[in-house]
Amino acid sequence: MARPPRYRDPIELRQGTLDLLILQTLQWGPQHGYGIANHIRVNSRQALEIETGTLYPALHRLERDRWIAAEWTVSDNKQRVRLYRLTPAGKRQLAAERSRWERLTEAVGGVLAPPRGSEA
Repeated sequence: MARPPRYRDPIELRQGTLDLLILQTLQWGPQHGYGIANHIRVNSRQALEIETGTLYPALHRLERDRWIAAEWTVSDNKQRVRLYRLTPAGKRQLAAERSRWERLTEAVGGVLAPPRGSEA
C-alpha cells in the first residue's frame, strides 16, 4: 500500500493544539512517546509530524500539570520505555480542550464561509 505524499510545508502546531492531540491519543489507551507521535502522524495522513524536541517537553508539561501520568515499563521488543496514560484530571482537561477547539473551528468556519444571503 502506497503512503500518501508528505506535505512539503509541515503544519506547525501551537502548544494548546499539541496538548489536545496528545490527550486525545491517550484517551484511547496508554502509549509510549513514539506511539503517540506515530498515532498523530498516521491519523493526520502524515500532515502532522511531531518532532522529539517538541513531543517530550509537552509530555513533561502535561505530566507536571497532572493531566497525564507516566511509568517505566518494558516494551514488546524488550526495551525500557515510559508509558503515558490519561488521568481523571486529564480527561476533564480533554473535554475542555475539545470544547474550545470546536468553538474555534466553528468561528473560523464562519469567517471563511460567505455571509448568509450572499453569493460572494
